[in-house]
Amino acid sequence: MAPIPGSGLAKGLAVTLRTMTKKTVTAQYPDVQPELPPRTRGVIALFEENCTVCMLCARECPDWCIYIDSHKETVPAAVPGGRERSRNVLDRFAIDFSLCMYCGICIEVCPFDALFWTPEFEYAETDIHELTHERDKLREWMWTVPAPPALDPGAEEPKEMAAARKTADKLAAEQAAEAERAAQPPQPSQAAETTEATGTTEAAQAEDAGRPEPPVTPSSGPQEGQS
Repeated sequence: MAPIPGSGLAKGLAVTLRTMTKKTVTAQYPDVQPELPPRTRGVIALFEENCTVCMLCARECPDWCIYIDSHKETVPAAVPGGRERSRNVLDRFAIDFSLCMYCGICIEVCPFDALFWTPEFEYAETDIHELTHERDKLREWMWTVPAPPALDPGAEEPKEMAAARKTADKLAAEQAAEAERAAQPPQPSQAAETTEATGTTEAAQAEDAGRPEPPVTPSSGPQEGQS
């Protein structure tokens, strides 16, 4: 059967009419920020307190876009007679985002959790040379890192979290007990016993002070008639 002339045009107009009656879903960016998934690869943030300058991230980066400078410092011995140690101190940590291809290898190989993904993406620049961001900027992005997703309801709690919570609960209990003992007034019976004991001691000291000392008998030599 031959197609009816103009059927294609009618179908196209029907699609257009259906679309015109639907509610628009345009996001009014930048007035309204988009809701990004938690695992969005926006930019890399640095938590420099965890960085030990092991250089794993710079060595494993396929684009060689991570620049790290450091120096060594001598740490004095912790105990007398101990041995001095040396540690690496981070001087510079920069990432050139004009070269970065957002593969995430640097984050995966970091053994000390110093690098994190953050959904922040508004860091465009007019000059390509300004896309090399230093550690101060990377540290600012650290505060935009989303919290890790919650564990499954039936999952076992990590041992580190259980140990930390146990230590915190024990410390809080000790502080509460100490504060309660400090705020609690002394019991009347204990106060009376303390007063009585103090009075008895003072009376004994006064009696000893008023008692005359016994005469001292000088030691005599052998009596007469005794051999």
